[in-house]
Amino acid sequence: MKKIINAPEDVVPEQLRGMELARPDLLRYMPEANVLVRADAPVEGKVALVSGGGSGHEPAHGGFVGPGMLDAACAGAVFTSPTPDQMLEATKAVDGGAGVFYVVKNYTGDVLNFEMAGELAQAEGIETDYVVVDDDVAVEDSTYTSGRRGIAGTIFVHKIAGAAAEDGKDLAGVKEIAQRVNANVRSMGMALTSCIPPERGEPIFEIADDEMEIGMGIHGEPGTERKKIEPANSVVDELAAKVLGDDVDFTQGEVAVMVNGLGGTPVMELYIAYAHLADVLKREGVNVYRSFVGEYMTSLEMAGFSITLLRLDDEMKGYLDAPCRVAAGRPF
Repeated sequence: MKKIINAPEDVVPEQLRGMELARPDLLRYMPEANVLVRADAPVEGKVALVSGGGSGHEPAHGGFVGPGMLDAACAGAVFTSPTPDQMLEATKAVDGGAGVFYVVKNYTGDVLNFEMAGELAQAEGIETDYVVVDDDVAVEDSTYTSGRRGIAGTIFVHKIAGAAAEDGKDLAGVKEIAQRVNANVRSMGMALTSCIPPERGEPIFEIADDEMEIGMGIHGEPGTERKKIEPANSVVDELAAKVLGDDVDFTQGEVAVMVNGLGGTPVMELYIAYAHLADVLKREGVNVYRSFVGEYMTSLEMAGFSITLLRLDDEMKGYLDAPCRVAAGRPF
């Protein structure tokens, strides 16, 4: 294992401390809970958004904390759900009196722990609600889920629901638009390599140098097929066909498109994938409103990428375009 770390057990708190020190204008680190919150939290009268999950997916989730997106992000150990206690501390830290909304990726540990945190918060007089994001069309059930997994489409929920909360929507309104985004977003990914969680010290799985896995999950969960590496265009064709063939008609209206790197894929290759994806979408009659290419939800140093399509309505477009300031830079 070659990593620029000190000790495996310290990677999460040291990373979070580094993020706070790099962006004190945006972030405040709560070391007792491994939580990052907005530097100006709580914002009185605004619904607060909290998300999180296992570390290793950076810039998700802490990189998306800031005005216009998340109010707090809970960081578990690498690929491990944060605890209900962490989530409760985040909830109390950002509650501005209008309620707290959780954006939860569909992994069993995340769902159960956020549900428990919501119950604990309600007992302390804080109103909460949540959405479970399940955008991955690769598999219906997997190692860590019942139903579809939540992957890079979660970032669109963060952005649009976060902008809606910043705009003054109440808790029910934030939930409605978050559910609307989730109902209209679909994703699928692939991987060329495994990754090495620091505390594990070895790859999660073995894959030959001339192989790729289609439908791989962001924690190294098995995909739908392992086969010999194919040219980029063929890979894009396979992923796009599955996304376009699902239950959302992306030819109606306009879409946001994301090509998301998994941590070990050069930007050059992401743009090669996007170039062909743009051709496929044009051929299929899909009108692209905006496109996003880069690393949004990674899997440590895994080589691979995912594609995400979100069918937009006019309200979603406005919130997608709304300004935000987050530590991940200018991802939107």
